[in-house]
Amino acid sequence: MADWRTHSLVHQQLQDVVLTQQQQIRRFGQTIKQREVESVSREEFDVVVKELENERLEHAKTKALLFKESEKLQFSLGEIEILMKQLDREKKAFENALGSIKNKALKESTKNDKLISKCNEIENQMEKQDDILSRKEGQIEELYQLLAKQKDTLKHQVADFEIQKQQDAYIARVLKEKKRKSTQTRGERANSMQSPETGIELGSLAL
Repeated sequence: MADWRTHSLVHQQLQDVVLTQQQQIRRFGQTIKQREVESVSREEFDVVVKELENERLEHAKTKALLFKESEKLQFSLGEIEILMKQLDREKKAFENALGSIKNKALKESTKNDKLISKCNEIENQMEKQDDILSRKEGQIEELYQLLAKQKDTLKHQVADFEIQKQQDAYIARVLKEKKRKSTQTRGERANSMQSPETGIELGSLAL
């Protein structure tokens, strides 16, 4: 039982990290757009892009770890389900044994008192086991509810991740287009610095 609680806690912490990283990635994307508008230096731009790439890498690592912890949680739930089935089989076997003892008590009148006392002890023990089973069933129900919430959260995170991918693709296209225009502008300037007739740079004639 402690294992699934540990996995659940780790899973929640990883979800918080993923959310924080997504927020950081969005902030970096906004910073890139803002710095494009403000025409910052190439060095500053490269630094921001590098930070964004690092955040994306960390984000991917955290999502992989989150997936791994989710698998551990699923495994723990599977173990609990197996234990519950085993307890159910033992309970049925116990009930059959109890019925056999009661029938024997009715037939053997000379041992009636001892057998009744023994049956009472077994019934008390069975009531205790029923209480334990009830508590475990309640815990399993809580686990199922927690798992449903976690699946819901993962679906939302996947949707957010798809949106982020689209935003990243848009940023990449904008950067590529800006680079293309910058290269084209430099080429036009270089051509304009040459004499139309001789092809000699006007700047060298001035010297």
